[in-house]
Amino acid sequence: MERGAEESPNAPRGFRLQAPLVDSVSCYCKVDASLKTVVGARRFVPGSKICIQPDINPRAHKTKNSRRERTRIQPPLLPGLPDDLAIACLIRVPRVEHRKLRLVCKRWHRLLSGNYYYSLRKNLGMAEEWVYVMKRDRDGKISWHAFDPTYQVWLPLPPVPVEYSEARGFGCAVLSGCHLYLFGGEDPLRGSMRRVVFYSARTNKWHPAPSMLRRRHCFGSCVIDNCLYVAGGECEGIQRALRSAEVYDPNRNRWSSITDMSTGMVPFIGVVYNGKWYLKGLGSHRQVMSESYDPENSCWNPVNDGMVSSWRNPSTTMNGQLYSIDCRDGCKLRVYDEAADSWIKFIDSKLHLGSSRALEAAALIPLNGKLCIIRNNMSISLVDVSSPDKHVESNPHLWENVGGKGHFRTMVTNILSSIAGRSGLKSHIVHCQVLQA
Repeated sequence: MERGAEESPNAPRGFRLQAPLVDSVSCYCKVDASLKTVVGARRFVPGSKICIQPDINPRAHKTKNSRRERTRIQPPLLPGLPDDLAIACLIRVPRVEHRKLRLVCKRWHRLLSGNYYYSLRKNLGMAEEWVYVMKRDRDGKISWHAFDPTYQVWLPLPPVPVEYSEARGFGCAVLSGCHLYLFGGEDPLRGSMRRVVFYSARTNKWHPAPSMLRRRHCFGSCVIDNCLYVAGGECEGIQRALRSAEVYDPNRNRWSSITDMSTGMVPFIGVVYNGKWYLKGLGSHRQVMSESYDPENSCWNPVNDGMVSSWRNPSTTMNGQLYSIDCRDGCKLRVYDEAADSWIKFIDSKLHLGSSRALEAAALIPLNGKLCIIRNNMSISLVDVSSPDKHVESNPHLWENVGGKGHFRTMVTNILSSIAGRSGLKSHIVHCQVLQA
């Protein structure tokens, strides 16, 4: 009998059993390592985790080795270059070409589908900002498109989730610069929703997120310190506006309740200014009211100053300044003067094309250090507010038209529609955001 054999207490006296020369990773029997027992305990060798069953998978060990071998000999990202230099080259490819890069090979697809690639672009200042426009089409369905301001082209996107294809009164916000969230809203069949989903500009896919604490639609929302705040709105079955408010922290991945509003409100406009969230809307008795929320003290306060008295147009903050846009008759940009507590004229586009609803400003958002104006006819203008010369006549690049959609109504159609008094749109913009990748 060879050395190395062990005597089993369950085997007949004088009978020795030789342990097979098999790697334990190749064994797929269900051995209880603590009790050292299996069905048919005579097949187990005590003091070892080696199974001598004859039906061992012979390919198991070979498969593991072959995987290591494939990893060791996989081709480089770019022939003739180490991978670190190849990545340094790939992160400089314009964002508009990233969809094509993912189709080159599996390694490129994995690289451009992860956070590492886009984190490098962001850290090195190479990330690009795109405008994402969500609109309601003629058939009542929600569709959306992305606009690349560098190449001035519109790009298709994956359709919104089914639950938001016909929803109304839902919220839209951006967290972490690259995640666009849709939340709440009213479904034609199911009523008010708590559902939350988000789109990643890095993966170009939709993902689920934790639901809100309360069903609501037609509410106000904002982002402060990368946290999503929601307040007010309506819910079917309740005859008054909601007072409740809540916040979503992406780091903790959960919603939490915050202090209720002073009175219920259905907001129609809101903005973050000086670290506070300002809301203006209709109360339970349809009266116009406004409140501000201070996240540091978690309290709501009524607001009756000059900022909200004449505030009814799309607004945004950039570099500490609060701007508002009015494009009902031409396009006039105003800025809030905190010292005088009033809105003052800032820049006039000098382009008076009519007052149809198609030419009204649907959103005002910061984009690449400039203010971006998106109108209901999907035309886009950029305004450079950093220039000391605020006269369009002497500075033609101050106000620049950068994009439009050819299949939407033309300028002449909009003017004729305004003259004829038919200013209603069959399609209109509901949300606009900027995502970075």
